[in-house]
Amino acid sequence: MFKKMFLAVLAVGILASSCSNDDDGTVSSRLNISLDGLENLGNNFVYEGWLIVDGNPVSTGVFTVDDNGNLSETSFSILKETLDEATNFVLTIEPAVDPDPAPAETKLLIGDFLGDSASVSSAGIVADFASVSGNYILATPTDADDTNESSGVWFLDNSSGTAIAGLDLPILSAGWIYEGWVVFDGTPVSTGTFLDPAIADDNAATSPFKGSVGDGPAYPGEDYVMGTAAGVTFPTDLKGKTIVISVEPSPDNSAAPFTLKPLAHIVPDDAADHTVISMAAGPLTILTGTVTR
Repeated sequence: MFKKMFLAVLAVGILASSCSNDDDGTVSSRLNISLDGLENLGNNFVYEGWLIVDGNPVSTGVFTVDDNGNLSETSFSILKETLDEATNFVLTIEPAVDPDPAPAETKLLIGDFLGDSASVSSAGIVADFASVSGNYILATPTDADDTNESSGVWFLDNSSGTAIAGLDLPILSAGWIYEGWVVFDGTPVSTGTFLDPAIADDNAATSPFKGSVGDGPAYPGEDYVMGTAAGVTFPTDLKGKTIVISVEPSPDNSAAPFTLKPLAHIVPDDAADHTVISMAAGPLTILTGTVTR
């Protein structure tokens, strides 16, 4: 009899520790999040969690992440009724000073509650990068100098004699955009942003690094033939440099690449210009985590 009474008291104590009565008589519970791979968004943006209840978003609160990936908050007090009725969890990137109470378009993670937990990932809301592929060539078509062809990178495939898109990438959800990069001695320099790998990128006509002959092929890419960046004077040699395709929030939180990088490749030291080079999977193609209630 004593053992049964002790177990009953223990069960009540556990229930009381996860739920609490507020001053107005409502009952609150805790939402706990464990998320991997999130990066520091800087001073102007924060992460915000959302519960989906009857199709409507309910904020769970905002948090930040430091340079070591540590979350400023991992447990949030939520009305128990709201938490019990939630069917999904969504994580967004929001302005730090946000006049709009609704979720931003930049949704990073999503997952369905199965019982008291939800496995969340970026694959279901940003895009699924499990089967991406990419090709590029070294060339500098925007100037008339044929001695610096290894100072430009273009994401196209000319192996058939006719140029076609070199990147096979999924369509991104609203709030996201692709960006190409060349990493010079640890410092990334953008090749431009784009949504469609079959058309020129957004800075094709305005790049400060391209030559004066034209804007280049109608595909994403960049000629580094004028100016300087990352302490490098152009033209230069991209052999041995790392080429990256990242997925960026739009609006963007930083001039550096975002954590999602579906494609990357170190240009071979013996790479020939105007010859197709294949990329490999990037260092981080998916973000995941677990949310419990």
